Amino acid sequence: MLDLVPTKMFLTRGVGRNKYKLKSFEESLRQAGVAQQNLVTVSSILPPRCKVVPRQEGVQMLSPGAITFCVLARSETNEHGRLIASSIGVAVPRDSSKWGYLSEVHDYGMKTQQAADMSEDLAASMLGTTLGFEVDPDKAWSEKEQAYKSSGLFIRTTNMTQTARGQKDLWTTTVALAVFIFE
Repeated sequence: MLDLVPTKMFLTRGVGRNKYKLKSFEESLRQAGVAQQNLVTVSSILPPRCKVVPRQEGVQMLSPGAITFCVLARSETNEHGRLIASSIGVAVPRDSSKWGYLSEVHDYGMKTQQAADMSEDLAASMLGTTLGFEVDPDKAWSEKEQAYKSSGLFIRTTNMTQTARGQKDLWTTTVALAVFIFE
C-alpha cells in the first residue's frame, strides 16, 4: 500500500477576475502560484512532523502537471460590491508526533480579520478537542487564543486569508490553500 503522508506544507492565496467564472478561478490559482498543478482537495489534517515552509520554497518544489493535494477554501461572486472571503486556519500541536488541524472558511460579507479569526478559531478548537482541551465556544477568538496557547498543547495558530469585492460585469474568485508536498 502506498503511504501518502506529506512532509511539508505551504500556505498561499490569490484573487482572480474575469468575465468567465472558470477563468476567474484559474486566475486566482495563478496568483497563488499553483495554476500549473492538478489539485486534489483533501480534508483537514496536518500530518505529524509536517514542516510548514514559506510559499516561495513550496512553490519551487512543485512540478507542473503533478497531482497535488491541498486543503482549499474558495469563494466567488459576480455581484458588484459583494465582499467574499477565503481563509485557511492552521493549528500546530506542541508534540510533533501528533497531528494538527487545518480549517477552511469561504463566506460572504466577512472582512479579512473576521475570516482570519474564524479559520484559526476553527482549527484550534478541532485540535483542542482532539487533545482533550476545550474552551467555551462563546468566548471571543482573542480570549480563546490565549487559553489555547497558555495550555502548552499548541505551538501556534496561523492563517492565510484572501478577501475581495465583486466588480461590475466580472466574476471574482478568492482562494486560500494549504498545499502538501511529498519528499
